[in-house]
Amino acid sequence: MSKGIRLAAGMAGLAMLVAACGEKPEEKAGAEKSDYSACMVTDTGGIDDRSFNAASWAGIQAGIKQAGGEEQFIASSSENDYVPNINELVKKGCKLVVTVGGLMGEATTEAAGQHPDQQFAIVDSPTVEGKKIYGMQFNTAESSFLAGYLAAGMSKSGKVATFGGMAIPPVTIFMDGFWEGVQHYNKEKGKNVQVLGWDETKPKSGSMADHFNNQAKGKSITQNFIEQGADIIFPVAGGTGLGAAAAAKESGGKASVIWVDTDGCEFAEQYCDVFLTSVMKDVKGAVENAVTTAAKGDLTGGYLGDLKNNGTGLAPFHQFEDKVPADLKTELDKIKTDIVDGKIEITSPSQPQG
Repeated sequence: MSKGIRLAAGMAGLAMLVAACGEKPEEKAGAEKSDYSACMVTDTGGIDDRSFNAASWAGIQAGIKQAGGEEQFIASSSENDYVPNINELVKKGCKLVVTVGGLMGEATTEAAGQHPDQQFAIVDSPTVEGKKIYGMQFNTAESSFLAGYLAAGMSKSGKVATFGGMAIPPVTIFMDGFWEGVQHYNKEKGKNVQVLGWDETKPKSGSMADHFNNQAKGKSITQNFIEQGADIIFPVAGGTGLGAAAAAKESGGKASVIWVDTDGCEFAEQYCDVFLTSVMKDVKGAVENAVTTAAKGDLTGGYLGDLKNNGTGLAPFHQFEDKVPADLKTELDKIKTDIVDGKIEITSPSQPQG
């Protein structure tokens, strides 16, 4: 696995996706003029969170480039903004309204009840029966299992750590998989690598930042982990995780980071030297497909990305490529195959069903 485990759909170009709400989109070369519009409500992390909001927006832009029409977004400053922001986009005549994050599930369902003819799609939340809500979910417990095994195999201190932005299933699913991967490594190798910040069997004691856009909090949590001896950190906290990257960079080589959602090296280049890898989910590809499909008619069913369909996976090792032992890469390939074949069972209760 000389280039790591790759997603079938690339995540490149995320760094170029900042756009202001309300601005007239540029003309799309090659796309026919259309009255179709795809709109998005961000979670509190904002459009440039370097994570799932940014990836969702990139997917909308890519979809509109194919389908024609216009795109726009509204940023949410707090959870109180969800319902009014969704309703504003419906009133503007958006043909597809995409909401981002599991925290928006209730608000999206409420809006769908008020606007039964409106087509919605939501990232990190299931399809809602009886309503036009197309759910896009990702079994990141599988790819995080690989990340946990990798972290345990690369740790020199015998301590790794993880923390979340909030104790919700789209977050804890990563942390569960990571924890399980470390346990699998310990079992296979007869080791005792510790996981600070999370124990799948004791979730109430887990480390949470309670923010998705607070870099100072992420940095503080990570510095505490490093002081306790952790040398690989797995932040599952959107923009808050950039604080973890900053702390690792300032540690002078004592710690590295495994990023989430997107390939950190592709759009947070200043931290690439501390990113061991990233647990990616193809949010961009899923949203892009939702946009192009909705342009042709109603969205039905839902999407579940996993290791088998390349909806999630590990990013390349980039600057760590030559530092990850060949035998560890081979073991990761075998573990991936065993997960897909069902020989290794992931037990995280946060995994999406169906």
